[in-house]
Amino acid sequence: MSLWKRTLKLGLLGGLIAVYIALTGMPLSLSRRAVIGEFTLGHLTYLIVFAAFGYLRAAQMRKEKQASAPAILAHAAVTGLLSGLLLALLVLLGQRVDLGFIFISAKPQLYRLLTFQQANLTTGLVYLVAAGTVLGLLFALPHFLPKTFHKAVLSAVAITLVLGVFSELVQRTILKYALGSFFAYQGLKPMGALWLFVITFALSWVYFALRPYIQVQDKRSQQVLGNQPSPETRLLFTLALLAFLLVMPIVILQKDTYLLSVINLVGLYIIMGLGLNIVVGFAGLLDLGYVAFFAIGAYTVALLTSRGELGRGWDFWAALPLAILFALTAGVLLGIPVLRMRGDYLAIVTLGFGEIIRILANSDWLKPWMGGALGVLEIPKPTLFGYTLKEEYQLYYLILAGILITWLVAHRLYHSRLGRAWQAMREDEDVAEGTGIHLVTTKLLAFGFGAAFSGLSGAIFATKVGSVYPYSFNLLISINVLCLIIVGGMGSLPGVVVGAFALVGLPELLREFSEYRMLFYGVALIAMMLLRPEGFIPKKPTIYPRLLVRGASPVRAEGSKSKQ
Repeated sequence: MSLWKRTLKLGLLGGLIAVYIALTGMPLSLSRRAVIGEFTLGHLTYLIVFAAFGYLRAAQMRKEKQASAPAILAHAAVTGLLSGLLLALLVLLGQRVDLGFIFISAKPQLYRLLTFQQANLTTGLVYLVAAGTVLGLLFALPHFLPKTFHKAVLSAVAITLVLGVFSELVQRTILKYALGSFFAYQGLKPMGALWLFVITFALSWVYFALRPYIQVQDKRSQQVLGNQPSPETRLLFTLALLAFLLVMPIVILQKDTYLLSVINLVGLYIIMGLGLNIVVGFAGLLDLGYVAFFAIGAYTVALLTSRGELGRGWDFWAALPLAILFALTAGVLLGIPVLRMRGDYLAIVTLGFGEIIRILANSDWLKPWMGGALGVLEIPKPTLFGYTLKEEYQLYYLILAGILITWLVAHRLYHSRLGRAWQAMREDEDVAEGTGIHLVTTKLLAFGFGAAFSGLSGAIFATKVGSVYPYSFNLLISINVLCLIIVGGMGSLPGVVVGAFALVGLPELLREFSEYRMLFYGVALIAMMLLRPEGFIPKKPTIYPRLLVRGASPVRAEGSKSKQ
């Protein structure tokens, strides 16, 4: 009986979430974007709840091994049925009671959307409950497939839905020549979606099936390292990725200004994320005033290169080193008074520092030098070998160069003696100090390197937009950068890239639904904390195989390294 009680609770919880999503008006707003045929993004917002809770219930019962396969499928179907039934009750209540005086989105259009535009209300309600039941059952089935099939099915569903949501953007790239027949004017054709699912399933299955054979074992430390890609594989992957990044704006995106503008914005956040990852991910110092260094870099380039009355008319390449240097100096100066602070106290102090910089830039006191609320205008585009980098695809290469440089520096720092000192300080400052690590120098270097990366991003941002204002450097930027690090994986360099695309790129591509951006942020963070608390790509512990001796453990190897 307890199994059915848990199924009842989970089904009702899914129904409450679906009702909440409906009453926020999200399905109605997102229904403007088609996904597959008449199936819109608005339908997806509540149907995905039915599928997710059916999948979750089956996963729980499989993990506990308390029931047979038919029983698990039955529980998953009932979970979806209950969720759909609760949403159907909302529609029935809305037909008899005017909920619009409490929930502004409770309109007849919403009820028609929830019942799949059926003229007969009873038929629509039956469809809604049946959709919950079928989706709960279908998404429980992958648990009984082999692991390779399980992953391939979920990957194929996700890829098909993503391509349907962003069909307009896909058709503006080189992919339109290969996949154009699958798409309608908006969204995917039903048969196109089916073929796309089959193709992506086959490719995903081949990838997951061959993945164990692609990896090779390091014979010198097989018992410690397990399966790791060989150096040749890593080199080939790096060269292929670099070649892809170089040809992407011209060949793949075909100089599409909008897409390149979004990618450039993501690139600026990646540079900032790599810097804050040093402070938070490597050293464990919570910094909420990171936007201050971004503003210092931007204002330095703006004031030195602007052709207006506040500018000095310098070249961008002459002002760039000063922007990085000033930001680095500000980072070190910030670190001096907060050396003995930890955790929440450190976060509050750094947050105050960021607000002080913004208020000073906006003040009348510094208006003769920084422009006040009017900001600094007429910032020229950078020039290189006589060419002015004014197009988005040209600025893309400037931002890409900044990402590669910061990535290389961050990677080398992580594997250096200083990087290991940061990691030791992150785990326990007292123990780190007891082992001989100089905390003052280590903290100041973390603040300095992180601020320098932010200053570089700010410098490129100033020349990209052509003007800077104090309102461009609010607290939300620091929060966004911190969130992308958490979502991507604390201390993980690839995680910064994934987090930037997830929390910066996707909201920009869905700009017409910006009123729900903070809701998406909250849902994403809650889901990450519950499902993957270490992030999408968590940082793996570093092991140094060349230091291993026969019979030695990784702990002894790390100790041997620290003694050298």
